[in-house]
Amino acid sequence: MTLDAHLSELQKKHEALSERVERAQQSLSTDDLEIVALKKEKLRLKEEIERLKHG
Repeated sequence: MTLDAHLSELQKKHEALSERVERAQQSLSTDDLEIVALKKEKLRLKEEIERLKHG
């Protein structure tokens, strides 16, 4: 997999997580710990994307 393809895949995952976080925050039945876990994963992906772009 090329670097560009890998970055593209990571960005798609990051965007999908953004949507999941937004839906989870709007849902009354979603546990706060689940939202925190999603946000941590989203941040991890963002950091990896930045590291690959500038690394």
